[in-house]
Amino acid sequence: MHMDHLNEFYINGEWVKPSGDATIDVINPATEESVGALSLGTAGDVDKAVAAAKTAFETYSQTTREERLEIMGRLLAAYQAHYDDLAAAITKEMGAPAKFSHAAQAGSGMMHLITMIEILKSYEFEHKMGTTSVMKEPVGVCGFITPWNWPINQIMCKVAPALAAGCTMVLKPSEVAPLSGLVFAEMIHEAKIPAGVINIVSGDGPAVGRAISSHPDIDMVSFTGSTRAGADVAAQAAVGIKRVSQELGGKSANILLDDVNFEQAVAGGVGGMMGNTGQSCNAPSRMLVPKGRMDEVAAIAKATTETMKPGDPQAEDTTMGPVVSEVQWNKIQGLIQKGIDEGATLVTGGTGLPEGLNKGYYVRPTIFANVTNDMTIAREEIFGPVLAILGYESEEEAIAIANDTEYGLSGYVSSGDTDRAKAVAKRLRTGMVHINGAGGDFNAPFGGYKKSGNGREWGVEGLEEFLEQKAIMGFNAAAE
Repeated sequence: MHMDHLNEFYINGEWVKPSGDATIDVINPATEESVGALSLGTAGDVDKAVAAAKTAFETYSQTTREERLEIMGRLLAAYQAHYDDLAAAITKEMGAPAKFSHAAQAGSGMMHLITMIEILKSYEFEHKMGTTSVMKEPVGVCGFITPWNWPINQIMCKVAPALAAGCTMVLKPSEVAPLSGLVFAEMIHEAKIPAGVINIVSGDGPAVGRAISSHPDIDMVSFTGSTRAGADVAAQAAVGIKRVSQELGGKSANILLDDVNFEQAVAGGVGGMMGNTGQSCNAPSRMLVPKGRMDEVAAIAKATTETMKPGDPQAEDTTMGPVVSEVQWNKIQGLIQKGIDEGATLVTGGTGLPEGLNKGYYVRPTIFANVTNDMTIAREEIFGPVLAILGYESEEEAIAIANDTEYGLSGYVSSGDTDRAKAVAKRLRTGMVHINGAGGDFNAPFGGYKKSGNGREWGVEGLEEFLEQKAIMGFNAAAE
């Protein structure tokens, strides 16, 4: 159904034809076949979308909390109505196994919307300080550039808070995985979101991404993707003194202290790394273990990995889909080869397609042991199902290795002693830490230190990224 709109953009409440005629094939990574040709936008299309958003801002920014709650409630109802269609689109565009796509991929986007509706119900947009009032107001027209790895999750954790704040927006979903963005446009249309509040223009980074990040009428740009592209977005935005929020790469350490149940902690860490075929920016991609336990850990990691089944995302017994594209497949293959060349111990997996698969961008789930933190596979974000296991001599050294990275998105610490885990967690230079396998929290701020980005998404902090502060002196002075 969403396939009807591959050659249209959603601007000012209606489907419109692109100004140019460039297209890109959308490839199903499980079959390597095109599912259709997506129209690519131009700077002119972005201009139209921004103009619609700018006009809509005049009225949408003045809506009451109750009006916005009603609008977001309609969007939630439309989301629920299209839920299955959305999950199917995500499987087709980026290869997530059907069950995972349904539960996690489509589910996370809905949770961001539900969470933000709850936050909006009680959020204080004004506080009094004597005779002064400080008001929180929408930042303005926002530009969103979202990635392919958690496509609707990343769209909703920008759109939901922007809607709650009273902002209007122009969204460029990933051109690699655009189908979920088109299903989302249908939801917007069905929910009767006021025209111009959410506009969607498909396209690539150089044309549409840059047009958004450099546009004089966009007040804020929020980007999720690679650190390299994030730097480009920030540079474009700097000229217009825009607010920039970025959620970028990661190389998160998973510290297993010497008092853990290794069977449990290693299996959990491997499972966490291999989820979404390793294509999560906060994946626990460096497992840090006591040097003396390296062989034991490698054996558990090998046994855990060998129960995993890469294959057709539609098949019931598949636990791992393909990676998103040939470009990503080639990059991952090169990094696995580099791990071998640089002398890490290949425990299981390796280069080439998994056994029994002869097409599709499938990667063998791969474990390297005896990795040192100067190796390429310990420094670079691989973004595939590849785990590096590093040894440490002491807790102090483990913390030093964990922090010895240009990234700082997430961290993981496991210990039989919770107080010990908390003490280590406090010393990690990362935006998030998970203790003893704790899951994510939709109410907590998501984002990182260092080259993992600026700003936070999710929860109250996610809402506040879209608010400006205005101090009005004398606002509460007694009437004469």
